Amino acid sequence: MESGQYVVIGQAEDFLPQIGRVVKFGDQEIAVFRTSDHRWFALDNHNPHPKGGPLAEAILSGHYIYDPLYDWKIELATGNVQAPDSGNVRTYPVREREGRVELCLTKR
Repeated sequence: MESGQYVVIGQAEDFLPQIGRVVKFGDQEIAVFRTSDHRWFALDNHNPHPKGGPLAEAILSGHYIYDPLYDWKIELATGNVQAPDSGNVRTYPVREREGRVELCLTKR
C-alpha cells in the first residue's frame, strides 16, 4: 500500500512518453518520466556525478535513463547508477489516478 500525501502535478497528457519533465517545489526540482509501457518514475533532477547536471534531459530507454555527457546509466526504480560507476539518486513515489499524475514528496 502506498502511503504519504500525494499532490497533483498535472494531467497524464502533459507528460510525453520517453521525455523527462521537471516539476518544481520551491528550490527542489524533480524529474518525472513516463515510459513507453505507461509506468511512472520520479527522481531528483540532479545527476550524482561529481560535476552534476540535470537528469530530465537524459535519454530514456526501458526503465533506465542514460546521461551521454558522463556515459552513466541510472535505474529509474531505484535511482542506482550502473557499475562500473557508482552513486544514487533519490526517487519519489508517483502515480496516475483518473488521468491525473500525482507525486508524493516523501522520498523512497
